Amino acid sequence: MTTPLPDIDWQLDGERDQLERFLGYFRAVLARKAEGLSDADVRRAACPPSEMHLLGLIRHMADVERFWAQGAFRADPDWVPLYYGPGHPEGDPDGDFHPRPEETIDEAFESYWRELTAADEVYADASLDDVQRGQNQSRNLRWIYIHLIEEYARHCGHADLIREAIDGATGD
Repeated sequence: MTTPLPDIDWQLDGERDQLERFLGYFRAVLARKAEGLSDADVRRAACPPSEMHLLGLIRHMADVERFWAQGAFRADPDWVPLYYGPGHPEGDPDGDFHPRPEETIDEAFESYWRELTAADEVYADASLDDVQRGQNQSRNLRWIYIHLIEEYARHCGHADLIREAIDGATGD
């Protein structure tokens, strides 16, 4: 299955719509970079000496989404630490890029899609100016959206290079 890119009229929307559509676009692009590859392929670090690989990028962004929505913005008192990276029960600060042999891209996508849905639910009723204070953060929703767009754009560039090195695929 290929994740569809959002149908976007980039010129006609208000600020919030624009932010949400850019975020949705980059979320889909990142997912598309890892789709259709084997578990071995998504573990390939294509730009040595970096350990970065597509499986790690999907896992990393699941944690990023979780942190900003549940830990920082929602300030959920029952917030559970991240799945893979800093705060992970195994204590590996780069756990998102150090998967155990039994961990698969399918499992990573499950947590990724679950966190995107949960984040969207957290943000749905908030205004762009709403500020929550959790996990030692004090950011409004507008800042979080812009930060997420920036982080996705950077990592989509990484993913594009990694995917091209794996099988030559380029583009969205």
